[in-house]
Amino acid sequence: MDLKIAVLPGDGIGPEISEQGVAVMNAVCEKFGHHASYQYALCGAEAIDKVGDPFPEETFKVCMDADAVLFSAVGDPKFDNDPTAKVRPEQGLLAMRKKLGLFANIRPVETFDCLIHKSPLKDELVRGADFICIRELTGGMYFGEKYQDDDKAYDTNAYTRPEIERILRVAYEYAMRRRKHLTVVDKANVLASSRLWRQVAKEMAPQYPEVETDYMFVDNAAMRMIQDPRFFDVMVTENTFGDILTDEGSCITGSMGLLPSASTGEHTPVFEPIHGSWPQAKGQNIANPLAQILSVAMLFEYFDLKEEGALIRKAVNASLDANVRTPEIQVEGGERYGTTEVGQWIVDYIKKA
Repeated sequence: MDLKIAVLPGDGIGPEISEQGVAVMNAVCEKFGHHASYQYALCGAEAIDKVGDPFPEETFKVCMDADAVLFSAVGDPKFDNDPTAKVRPEQGLLAMRKKLGLFANIRPVETFDCLIHKSPLKDELVRGADFICIRELTGGMYFGEKYQDDDKAYDTNAYTRPEIERILRVAYEYAMRRRKHLTVVDKANVLASSRLWRQVAKEMAPQYPEVETDYMFVDNAAMRMIQDPRFFDVMVTENTFGDILTDEGSCITGSMGLLPSASTGEHTPVFEPIHGSWPQAKGQNIANPLAQILSVAMLFEYFDLKEEGALIRKAVNASLDANVRTPEIQVEGGERYGTTEVGQWIVDYIKKA
């Protein structure tokens, strides 16, 4: 297979982990007889600094011309600490999602047995947790009407029936392929937008009789993820709730640096780690590249190249079992490995497999 990949390294640690993701993709392509070509493009703070736009039109064209986007991270403290900034790196991420029609964000939350001790939860609570959070990505408050002056501000949380139906269909399809349990998360006791979500979900549930559908308020879901994460199989929710819950879910595995994601929809799919740009670690060779590398596995699997994705996952697990880990997850007294060394170890494993 020939794959055209748009690579958006972005800010902070993005270029470092992006390099490892591309290296792993090349190793897999060589192993299985595929070919990948890459076109790099600007986004985030780097794009603002160079062209004044966090998601330039040229970057959009590169993404539209590609089969998939391998994205890393955006964000910079100089924008975070300036509430008056009119243009921000994160606006580039939102623009990419909107312009590519990426309405479904797929975030798997899976524990690694050798890292259970790194989780803030007790072993008996978190071991075996394995669920997917499906977040609606192009509606809600992030894209609704906004207003701000010195005395008042508001964000509008608007959803339409078609937006809700299409993300629920994605969620049910995932549930059908897994353990056939779907949890719809909302705040229907307070929010009108959530009441529409629940209404539409109840109308659609009979179309999937094999799936057990339950409904949970977002505050209860946040609590349940800590008390009993193994309860969940597939979770679906709106944009803002999904942003918060998926970050919470990532932490129970022991490190945000372990979890990949896919954003799919109308045009080119995007594969990215769920963590941020961690600018404080930029250039120090300490960032964990595993989430980026596992995003490459999701990319291959999206194109039904399951054996290729499985080999990447096997290599990642082998690296963890061999204690080839970046500092935040290394065992006490273990050898020190950096971003580059972890990536190279996985590349070598794939080549030898």
